[in-house]
Amino acid sequence: DGLAAFRTFLKSEFSEENVDFWMACEDFKKTKSSTKIASKAQKIYSDFIQVDAPKEINIDFHTKTYISQNISEPTLSCFDDAQRLIYSLMAKDSFPRFLRSEAYKELVMKQQNRNQKRWL
Repeated sequence: DGLAAFRTFLKSEFSEENVDFWMACEDFKKTKSSTKIASKAQKIYSDFIQVDAPKEINIDFHTKTYISQNISEPTLSCFDDAQRLIYSLMAKDSFPRFLRSEAYKELVMKQQNRNQKRWL
């Protein structure tokens, strides 16, 4: 529920690509097959990293360049720096705003109501 509420909040701020990228990276790091590593890396790159990507994330030039230069032979850690940057951005910027938002207040109320019903 929390992730869904946070994603909805980010969508309202036009920045849901951050959590989508972070989740895609988490999924990518669990990949076992080398052929899937290459295809998943390319998908993440085309969705989030390359210039004018449909969900382009806001990362610095050096990180973007490093990924672009290494995408032809990706490793499971090839997006780690970008993922750290995006996590930091969400932790310092988006998430504190989310905690003050109506979406979060509604989530807390919903959870409190569930807990009350369990005790009854």
